[in-house]
Amino acid sequence: MENIRLIVTHSGGAHKDDFLACSLLLNSWPVTVHRRDPTAKELDDPAVCVVDIGHRHEPERMNFDHHQFSNEHPPTCALSLALQHLELYDDAKLFCDWLEPAEFFDCLGGRETARRLGAPLEVVNQLVSPIDITLLRAFAQKEVLEPSDLIWQLMKMVGDDLVDYVKSLRTRLKFIEEHAEFWTVATDTADYKILHMPRTDPLPAEPSTGLERFIESKNDHENVVGMIYPDRRGKGYGLSRYNDNARLDFTRLESCEDVHFTHKRGFVAKSSATDPQRLKELIQSALICF
Repeated sequence: MENIRLIVTHSGGAHKDDFLACSLLLNSWPVTVHRRDPTAKELDDPAVCVVDIGHRHEPERMNFDHHQFSNEHPPTCALSLALQHLELYDDAKLFCDWLEPAEFFDCLGGRETARRLGAPLEVVNQLVSPIDITLLRAFAQKEVLEPSDLIWQLMKMVGDDLVDYVKSLRTRLKFIEEHAEFWTVATDTADYKILHMPRTDPLPAEPSTGLERFIESKNDHENVVGMIYPDRRGKGYGLSRYNDNARLDFTRLESCEDVHFTHKRGFVAKSSATDPQRLKELIQSALICF
């Protein structure tokens, strides 16, 4: 692991990619961040991370700029380069749905991002959060960020959470692979699949975490309509739609004695049942045949 003493990024207006790239790097190297032009000596110094400025991508020297890439280069931002250097990019691309739009927006602008996402430009603009605006504005107002600064601490928190999420989700998917199984629910018109995650000891803090990602990793995920997983608040199980599949309507279970919660919109239910056969019966009762 490199011995980093300083992170340098550009001054002026802050963008999501330089903010997140610096946050990510703070997870490995919790050092001071300067917002200014780097010196030629700093660009050649592998103990200085230069982010989103300098027109050089040289990971061996900790330089992570993308502005020199040609128009034909795949959309790649400073965060992409930092993730690649830390060998997290492939998993982040799989697990972080927001990463590709962030690359598009930084490299291609809002209009082309909207086109690639198949959405009107005004919708893309409407999804901008005041959290983004406030954090980026606070970041932009600083020339030097020390570990004692609140914005530095928030950046470190974001970087820590991102790294933990990407690394832990890979571990979580392996855990699901080892324990979960797909159940087939037959109807007169078709067969559907349900992912069943049994109760384990110890029980993960969020038993449903990673289940949708696990399903997505399977070639036949289009046949999966729902999920069953341990209820973290009780001894029973949660039942929910996969990808909000309308073939399951859990309001149909409202009268069941062993079902103590059904969402009014029908996408999730909670049951005290633990017997696999009973859980299959509940799924069968909630299934709608179009």
